[in-house]
Amino acid sequence: MNNVDFNEVDKFAALASRWWDKNSEFKPLHDINPLRLDYIKQRCNNTLANKNILDVGCGGGILSEAMASEGATVTGIDMAEAGLEVAKLHLLESGLEVDYQKIPVEELAKTHAGQFDVVTCLEMLEHVPDPSSIIKACAALVKPGGQVFLSTINRNAKSYLFAIIGAEYVLKLLPQGTHDWDKFIQPSEMDDYSRQADLALKGMIGMTYNPFTKVYKLEDDVSVNYLCHYSK
Repeated sequence: MNNVDFNEVDKFAALASRWWDKNSEFKPLHDINPLRLDYIKQRCNNTLANKNILDVGCGGGILSEAMASEGATVTGIDMAEAGLEVAKLHLLESGLEVDYQKIPVEELAKTHAGQFDVVTCLEMLEHVPDPSSIIKACAALVKPGGQVFLSTINRNAKSYLFAIIGAEYVLKLLPQGTHDWDKFIQPSEMDDYSRQADLALKGMIGMTYNPFTKVYKLEDDVSVNYLCHYSK
C-alpha cells in the first residue's frame, strides 16, 4: 500500500520556501522545537552526541538540524521534495550535515532495519493514511534497546476546539485546512499501534499553548498535543 497522502504532501510543498521563516506558518514549529529537542535529549541520557538518528517526516529540517547541532549523525526523510530542497539549502547557512532523502519510511525499513539509535516522527502521523504502518517501520529501523519518539494530536472535542478552531481560525497560528480532526490519534490508539510494533512506552507528555503569553510548555495535559517516548 502506498502510505502517502499526496494532498498533504502538496500542501506542505506549497509552503516550502517559508520553512525557515520564524514568522511564517511554521512559527509554531520553531517555537516548540527547543521543547521537543530538550525532551528527546533528556530521554537519551542528556546527550545526542555520536548517536545515529533518523527523523521521519523531517520537512524543512527544523528538528533534524537541531539534533545535528547536538553532535548526532542525522538522516532526514520526507516525501515533499520542495521541503527537502529547502532543507538542503539551509545546510549551506548552518554549516551542519544532515543526509536528506526522499523515501517512504517503509521502504527505508527494508534496507536499514536496526541501524538507528534513535528514530523521531513528530507532527507527521496525523497526515498519513495509515499511521500504524509508519510506527511499525520506525520500530523496525531502530536498534534493539533504541529510542523512538512520536508526537501527534489527540482526537476529542477539546482538540477540535484548540487545534483547529483556535489555532487555524481564531489565532491563525496555522493555515486553515492544516489538520483533519478525523486523522487525529488518541493516546490509547498510539499505544496500541506501538505495542503491536514491539515498542514499550517509557513516557508521554503533553504540549500546551497559552494564547495570552504566547508560550508553549511541556505539561502532563495530553488532551491536545502530546509527545511519546518508546523503547524497543
